[in-house]
Amino acid sequence: MIRLADSASHLEPLARFGLSVLLDSSRLLPVDDPSADVVQLSIGTARAAGGGDLFARGVEPHVNDGEVVVESSTLEMLGALAGGVADQKAPERDRFERVPAHVNPMVVAGRFREPIVSRAGGILRRAAEQAAGRRPVRTIAPWPDGRRWAMALTHDLDLVAGWPWYNHLRAAQLAARFHLVQAMQVLAYGAAALGRNPVWRAVRDLLDAEHEFGLRSTWFIICGTPAFASIRAGDVTYLPESPAVKRILAAVAEGGHEIGLHGSFETMLDGGRFRAQRERLESLTRAPVTGVRQHFLRMRPGATQQEMASARFGYDSTWGFSDRNGFRLGVADIVAGWDAHRESLSGLEEAPLAWMDRALSKYAGIENPERWVDDALELARACRDVNGVWVGLWHPNLVPALGFPGAPTALRRLLDILMAGQPYAERLDRIVAWRVARRSLRATRVSPDGRAELAADRAWNGPAILEDPRGGPIASHHWPQGGA
Repeated sequence: MIRLADSASHLEPLARFGLSVLLDSSRLLPVDDPSADVVQLSIGTARAAGGGDLFARGVEPHVNDGEVVVESSTLEMLGALAGGVADQKAPERDRFERVPAHVNPMVVAGRFREPIVSRAGGILRRAAEQAAGRRPVRTIAPWPDGRRWAMALTHDLDLVAGWPWYNHLRAAQLAARFHLVQAMQVLAYGAAALGRNPVWRAVRDLLDAEHEFGLRSTWFIICGTPAFASIRAGDVTYLPESPAVKRILAAVAEGGHEIGLHGSFETMLDGGRFRAQRERLESLTRAPVTGVRQHFLRMRPGATQQEMASARFGYDSTWGFSDRNGFRLGVADIVAGWDAHRESLSGLEEAPLAWMDRALSKYAGIENPERWVDDALELARACRDVNGVWVGLWHPNLVPALGFPGAPTALRRLLDILMAGQPYAERLDRIVAWRVARRSLRATRVSPDGRAELAADRAWNGPAILEDPRGGPIASHHWPQGGA
């Protein structure tokens, strides 16, 4: 449990955002009761020696009896990382109009493989335990069903039509990298697949594997109209109303998976096109579409999210690196989006992408799928260590006939090891819903023996479980009524 001191009310917007992210990551139960004898979080104003290098000096809270003090400068830096402020203000662009990775502060510091901000939450939690003495310490369980971490497996449906052309293009790419044996294998697999629709078989095999492991995933679907220019650019390559796409959508929905929008290039700064594509997809699925991820991760940080919010999406999963895997916002978690130019919340939840296969195959030139899996598992361990969520992207076209021998076997190894870690393995929309609900939970009253009366602004269909400092459950409450 923790209660904010009055000093928190005087923070500037970015520091206030950093404070909210830090508290949320800590899982400490916020207390509204001014009379409760619980640990207090105060805000200091001293600038730390050595300046503003969070990577060098860490969070460093000061611990007193019944009080933890965090400097406002630290909160500003946490807010800047979790809000992607540097990326939003960077003028640099790559050939796809994306902000390149080299301007990101996590990359500049060489720490992009570490969830720095999420770790800061654990530091605050341990500091509060140290400051508590005999005062009650209560944290909120990280995930439903007693799970200690979460995983969201996602899929971007980039290819449906014209697969033989893609087979030859992929073989040419492999040959250009001197993977001659693999290039010949790809052509042979493609020839054997003629007349068998390998795209559909790949989707069906992927859905079957997920069913076997008891996993529900999220599928992002392109919903523009293909033209010669869009096909040549690798943007919109299929018609969503085509029988082949409808067949895929039906199979995904039948399996209980989520369908979100894979925003085409033209949506990047156009809320009207976002809205039109979302409505077009909803007309096909006959279900609400709340999630979005940009094709090629092509976005103008901040500005694209403004347009997503105006089109009434609930969450975005575009924040990630195209050319490497890691934590672009420093979090292995779901965080409220931040608009750096307006200095306010964006209105979206952000589900940053931590890992994708093509960051290694396409950009790093690593064509061994087993090495992709090793990379994914390393980042999953980092997420698990902070009770966070691993958001991964496995493209459904990763099969031999479409240019990726060995990928299906590697996928099964990935799922086997991830699921053995007993994550809360769910669709992204449900993971986001839990984190928004958990973030809203608070104690309105605390009795001297530590019993808490709870309130929440968001509803959740399940109990609210409080834990002791060792992670043991203390009490299970009915989720407070009145959630939105």
